[in-house]
Amino acid sequence: MELDSLITRANQFGDKTVAVAAAEDDEVLEAVAEAIKRNLASFLLFGNEEKIHELINQKHSGIAESPKLKIIHAGSAASAAEQAVRAVKELKANVLMKGNIPTAGILKAVLNKDFGLRTGNVLSHVAVFEVPGFDRFTIVTDAAMNIAPDLNQKAQIVKNAVDIARCIGIEKPLVAPIAAVEVVNPAMQATLDAAALTLMNKRGQIKDCVVDGPLALDNAISFEAAEHKGIKSEVAGQADVLLVPTIEVGNALYKSLVYFAKAKVGAVIAGAKAPIVLTSRADSAESKVYSLALAICSAK
Repeated sequence: MELDSLITRANQFGDKTVAVAAAEDDEVLEAVAEAIKRNLASFLLFGNEEKIHELINQKHSGIAESPKLKIIHAGSAASAAEQAVRAVKELKANVLMKGNIPTAGILKAVLNKDFGLRTGNVLSHVAVFEVPGFDRFTIVTDAAMNIAPDLNQKAQIVKNAVDIARCIGIEKPLVAPIAAVEVVNPAMQATLDAAALTLMNKRGQIKDCVVDGPLALDNAISFEAAEHKGIKSEVAGQADVLLVPTIEVGNALYKSLVYFAKAKVGAVIAGAKAPIVLTSRADSAESKVYSLALAICSAK
């Protein structure tokens, strides 16, 4: 599976709108320009109107007169975040995107009790990778939001990932809770949580997927490794979703796939009333476009 297929899939959902908070950022505008070029979405750009116009005219003049672009002035990054979140809340936009504002700043607006996008669910980071040599997407969660999730949080993180997987065509995702070993060890909390999640899935508490763990990473993605260790599992060797135990594991796995394996990636924050694109300055423009396509595919 290739991430370009997400762009094709996103194009089938009609004209979605993305609200960008603090859009006066050259890298974000580069992604916006590419997304418009690919007919992915329309954009509401909230931020310093003068700076946004200046950046567009300097480097992205091709979208200056685009009917898919509207610029709304905001006097500060906090105001831009509030206006962008309100646009999504009021159904004027389908997706929220972070611009030149700290993550904490945009999440403060997202979690605002009066105008935010809270649902009562855990917000979690869902990354979809196109890994060279693999014939399927690899989904990693959670590499950016939840530091050391407990069992209840992990169950909600799984549900968020499953929702995203189903939106991109994986009807019944196979979920592997990752640990250092593939047996339950009372001294290792990750294995206890993995076993509990497996049972919760069997009893219908976690739906629309198959969960089986604990599984070490090699057994989750390699039939040969699972067979060598004698593991019998519906998930082993073919996991769609890798549920990591902590943010450190997720962060290291995410960056290893990008920098060592040269994988392509798109990612969103799931669990709010609309998908949120939180891109990093280290992300390529290509990755930002894939993230936008993923968000559009998962927008309700």
